[in-house]
Amino acid sequence: MPILNVKVSAKKSPEMTRSISGLLMDLTKSILKKGPEVTSIVIDYVDPEDWIIGGKSLSELGKNSVYFDIKITDETNTKAEKIEYIHAAYDGFRKLLGDLHEVSYVYVQDVRATAYGYGGKTQEYRYHL
Repeated sequence: MPILNVKVSAKKSPEMTRSISGLLMDLTKSILKKGPEVTSIVIDYVDPEDWIIGGKSLSELGKNSVYFDIKITDETNTKAEKIEYIHAAYDGFRKLLGDLHEVSYVYVQDVRATAYGYGGKTQEYRYHL
């Protein structure tokens, strides 16, 4: 039941939204073993003029960037799975966006099962069902 919050320095279009959501849905399902039916993705497009790395905009640098966090229930994935996910996501965005700045971040956030849920029920509650 992850939720992904994505910020990307790309031109907003239905095709880009489909590409980003498809990439993340596939990786989240295949590597982290999360069900697509409970995976939510929110994408914010940021103008490269407004994305600053090292005091320069991405426009000045001629680069693209991405930041996203994914919240997952703590202790449901191994360290190796999270490493693989971060690597695959960076590589996928590099292919999707082109010249991806190295300072692009992926944050896999482990959230306690008693403090995280959907549909009015915590993951801890679901575990005991």
